[in-house]
Parts: sequence; C-alpha cells; structure tokens
Amino acid sequence: MNILLIDDHALFAKSLEIVLEDAPEIDRFTTLQNPSEAAPQIRLLHPDILLLDINLDTISDEDGIALASRLKKEFPRLKLVFLTGYDLPVYRHAAEKLGACGFLNKNLDPGKLLESLIQINRGIPLFSRADETIEELTETEAKILQLLSEGYKRKAIAQMLSSSERTISNHIQHIFDKLDVSSSLEAVTKSIKLGYIRPSYHKK
Repeated sequence: MNILLIDDHALFAKSLEIVLEDAPEIDRFTTLQNPSEAAPQIRLLHPDILLLDINLDTISDEDGIALASRLKKEFPRLKLVFLTGYDLPVYRHAAEKLGACGFLNKNLDPGKLLESLIQINRGIPLFSRADETIEELTETEAKILQLLSEGYKRKAIAQMLSSSERTISNHIQHIFDKLDVSSSLEAVTKSIKLGYIRPSYHKK
C-alpha cells in the first residue's frame, strides 16, 4: 500500500511513519504537513489511501473535512480515511457524507490500524461508531449553537442571521428537542461533546 498522511502534529506523524513503514504491506508511507501541497503530492505519489486528521488548525485555515471534500472532488477515486482524536458523531457523519472510506480513532494500536488500512484498501469501509446518536442538526441550527456558545443572546443572533427573534427561538427549541435538553447551557455542552461546535470556534 502507498499511504499519504496529512496531520498537524509532526511527532505523531513521524512516529506513525516509523511504526508502519517497515510493515510488509506498506510500500510507501509519506507524511505531509502543508495541506496546500496535498493535490500535487497526490498527483505525484498516487497514494492508495489518504489519511488525514480533522483538526488541522496549526497548519491550515480549513479543517480536515473541508480539505477532504475539496480533494475528493479533484480525485474522486481516492480512498479517504480520517485518523483523528475527534471521534464525534458529527464528524463521522460528515466523513460518510463526503464519501470517505473510513473513520478511525488515533488511539488504535498500530497493529489494529494496519489491519484496518488493509481492509479499507480491499474496499471494506470502516467507521467507528459512538453509542450516542441524535437527529442531525441543520446548518442554521449548528450556526446558532456556535453563536450561543460564544455568549450571544437571541436578539443579537437574530440580527446577525438577518432573522426575527421569534424564528431564532423556534430554531433553539428544535435544537433542544433534537439534543434532548432543556436549556441553552445544556445544548452548548452537549453540542461540544457531539462535535457540532468545533474546537476552532471557541475563540472570541
């Protein structure tokens, strides 16, 4: 297998390269920490699998989901696999939706990771599953949650989204129903756990 890894943690990427490059199933293992070079490297190396993390904050303005979506359009046959510590329902759903072949936790031991990559390369999709599943939030609901987490009140959110305060209140009630909570604080806390509010959003 020819593997290309995009990850913002150099130590993790190098450690994984050292562990996997000697496996007989691995023909080449290349690490990349400049996402802007992803497309040229894919054209050059023709990887069987592209491994990438969700959170690429230190090396890119876009997260792994956005990067993968862009690359998938350019290389539709490329096997995309997320290898991440952000093992959250919203990310797994997004990965499946964009056509990824796998979603793996970084805590997998090297042997199980290699076994998973072999299966994926054979055409068997692998997605880890969390016990908790909820009805998917809409893009507007996720945006409202983000703004709630940043401390904005309903009136301010309505102005920012060019909507009425009543409409925002209706959206928030739908959010409560979907998350099975009864307050904005509970909604924000649970949405962080589920991944609807991404780490990069917690910046004032």
